Amino acid sequence: MTRSSSSRFSLAAALALPLFASAAVAGDPASWPVSYRSADVDGLSIAYREAGPTDAPVMLLLHGFPASSHMFRDLIPEIAGSYHVIAPDYPGFGQSSAPAAENYEYDFATLAETMNAFTEALGLEDYTLYMQDYGGPVGMRLAVAHPDRIAGLVFQNATVHAEGWSSGVVSQLSPYWSERTPETEAPVRAFLAPETTRWQYEQGSTRRDRLSPDAWVVDQAGLDRPGNDAIQLEYLWNYRDNVAAYPAWQAYLASAQPRTLIVWGTNDPFFTTDAVTGLQKLLPDAETRLLDAGHFALETHAPEIGAAIRDTFSQ
Repeated sequence: MTRSSSSRFSLAAALALPLFASAAVAGDPASWPVSYRSADVDGLSIAYREAGPTDAPVMLLLHGFPASSHMFRDLIPEIAGSYHVIAPDYPGFGQSSAPAAENYEYDFATLAETMNAFTEALGLEDYTLYMQDYGGPVGMRLAVAHPDRIAGLVFQNATVHAEGWSSGVVSQLSPYWSERTPETEAPVRAFLAPETTRWQYEQGSTRRDRLSPDAWVVDQAGLDRPGNDAIQLEYLWNYRDNVAAYPAWQAYLASAQPRTLIVWGTNDPFFTTDAVTGLQKLLPDAETRLLDAGHFALETHAPEIGAAIRDTFSQ
């Protein structure tokens, strides 16, 4: 495993380092800079963001579709004073490797194996998982495979219940999952369009003035890379395996009862608050914070979510 950073220090920065380091020790979250690194994992370059003291508890941030670790840019400063924060980009997303679809199995079991190998390459022995959207099926596979490593869970608009899906989204995906043809693929391919990417951020948001256009511009740049449509269609088709795994994940949660925080944008056009109800039944001691936000609640409510994380896991 190799790790690299894009950081380059000037002489002035080097001279200022002792002052900076003393401020960091004081625990001010704003004093922890974000490093942009990469790890060699089974021949793939996995890009990740890292911040916070390396001897602090680990918070592993798992992003959704069609985002990357970029979606955590506002949350990381909120929690870096309390956690060693690690936010990877999945293969095919962000700055990580994106091998052609015939050279990597773009399904969620393989993705979880890659993310598990990533945590082991970094020597992460235990961690709290923050899971949004695709982060749910990735994180739940990590939890079921290695329950001893799980210090806690954060669910943010990531369902483990079929009842938590919007019926409109199910009607678009179900035919594709049942029979993959050009006809059933057409409405799914629409998820890759620029107007859909922007819609995912804007739909249900009640703080439009806090929505940064950078979010959907960055995401769309990734989707528009040559060959990336084939990668994303593989992920979307294989998402059906996650629905089939829901009973096993529910059984794990009911049995293990990990410390859990549920933070949820209640206006999410993909996953409804029935998903929250399902989680609460499985995890009666979970903390729940409902936010007047959409699918990407971090875009508008990062301070509230950061505070909820600190409150829940400092107890």
